[in-house]
Amino acid sequence: MQIKSKSGRTITLPTPEEDAAITAAALSDPDNLPWTDEQLAKLKLKRPRGRPFGSGTKEQVTLRIDREVLESFKGAGEGWQTRMNDALKDWLSTHKTL
Repeated sequence: MQIKSKSGRTITLPTPEEDAAITAAALSDPDNLPWTDEQLAKLKLKRPRGRPFGSGTKEQVTLRIDREVLESFKGAGEGWQTRMNDALKDWLSTHKTL
């Protein structure tokens, strides 16, 4: 049987007999046994690929910051935006003006 992909490619699928032979060969390989339900469950617990989900409480803004302040936060390595946010939160906790 042949099917067409979204990109227009023609894909030839194996016949049911060929598929059964492929499956039997795969199951007989002791070095590549099928995964157990427990192994599959562990796989699903891993974090999905891509950008991590945010807290949903942050808002994107444009902000002008002195170059030396920005370089200092960035110079400390990854996570500089989180550290800058934490520093602002700390300042707010000691300067409640709202």
